[in-house]
Amino acid sequence: MIFPKKGAIYEVGGFSILNAWTFFSRRCDFLRENFKKRGIFQFWVMNHKIVALSGDEGRKVFFTDKNLDFTEGYKILMGGAPRLDDIAVERDVDDTSVTWFNKRLATLLRKERLEAGERISLPTPPAVLPSLFNDIQRRMDEWGTSGKINPFENVYDLVFQMTVRMATCQDLSNDIDAVKRLHKLYWILEKSATPTALLLPWLPSPAKKAKEQATRDMFVMLHQYVENRRKADDLGSDALDMLIAEGDSNETIIQFVMGVTFAGVVNTGMNSCWILLFLAANPDWQSKVRAEVNSLMDKHTDPTSSDPLHKRLSTIPVPAWEDSLPVLDMVIRETIRIILSNGTTLRRNIHGDLRVGSHIIEKGSFMAYNVGDAHMNPEFYPDPEKFDPGRYEAGREEDKKGSMRYLGWGVGRHPCTGMRVAKLEIKMIVAMFLVGYEYELVDGQGKFPNPFPKPDRNDIQQARPVGDPCYLEFKRVVE
Repeated sequence: MIFPKKGAIYEVGGFSILNAWTFFSRRCDFLRENFKKRGIFQFWVMNHKIVALSGDEGRKVFFTDKNLDFTEGYKILMGGAPRLDDIAVERDVDDTSVTWFNKRLATLLRKERLEAGERISLPTPPAVLPSLFNDIQRRMDEWGTSGKINPFENVYDLVFQMTVRMATCQDLSNDIDAVKRLHKLYWILEKSATPTALLLPWLPSPAKKAKEQATRDMFVMLHQYVENRRKADDLGSDALDMLIAEGDSNETIIQFVMGVTFAGVVNTGMNSCWILLFLAANPDWQSKVRAEVNSLMDKHTDPTSSDPLHKRLSTIPVPAWEDSLPVLDMVIRETIRIILSNGTTLRRNIHGDLRVGSHIIEKGSFMAYNVGDAHMNPEFYPDPEKFDPGRYEAGREEDKKGSMRYLGWGVGRHPCTGMRVAKLEIKMIVAMFLVGYEYELVDGQGKFPNPFPKPDRNDIQQARPVGDPCYLEFKRVVE
């Protein structure tokens, strides 16, 4: 550590390029190791100053101060979704604006669209919810009636399918081969966010070249579907149709679709996988969630119906999914608390100098906050690494005993706009799996893994388990 004057911020010593490399390759470890020495510190990434905050005061400023810009924080310091700027495609609006993005996202997430379609020019537009359940069923059918899956591959596949359904159109989402091609491009782009590519964006590295080519291929592919929908005689409740009806250009629509896809797949996929793992290790909570879903079906569907499970579940109204599964809500909340604790959120101070306690953060500085500072704080959550959804039951409510103790869906000035649909999709996946299957968590030898898997806290995109992969060994019990 470099010890500066009183009131200034401590700076991490050593070579700045090594600090920057560690920040991108082992971000969680880098921040936590330095937080053990100081509650606030700074370091350099290229010519950008990064200030890392912790504690109640730092958290409050980070999430509530109007001088901090969300978009600018991620533009340079994260790989993120592909940008059409990278392939010199111009748009007619500022689609980097959080306000613009959230407004378009809200249009797609209206209850009327999910439950019964939303009429643009079709007399009976299809509802999205049944289509999503059809997607889940189709993907699960590929697994067979018994066997073993790697959730961090197979569950991610079905989440990607659902995200494409929500963000594009039927022509694309019903075409299995097209979805596979899009999925392949998605993972090329995810893997292109290497430390080299982020630290040296001007260097023609293999990752940079792969990113540019995949972005171009994805643009060409999506452009074809947008143009086809624009020429169609009838517009329905597909996302592309609704964005066309809003007057957006093809290029703007494609950038939006890319953003939704990258945000949706990572978060929904990661949390769905870990919920299934946690429930496999906690049979009491698994039984409670299964009973709750069965009760929901008994209340909102015909128990004597011969319809398959996914058809029955698709008739349950959206408000019931949102408000009538309190046990599953607690399970989701606890899973996110644990898994998101490895995450780091970013901002940039775009206005004047900013005070945090006795420290001054200069205009232009980037800022980082590790969520584990709150989510793994034993003063907030006793035995914080334990999976315990009961933390949120009436009478305990550990997350509400202080300000901003839970950051799972965003707080302050930037709550998560996609929270409703993310929770809905997670609930759909968990309901289909728990009611439709009996399953166990196993390692490569077919035994329950000991110790229980822990997420790789430096795996920013997927939080896969550290070490050898684990599997869900399943048997279909309800069609």
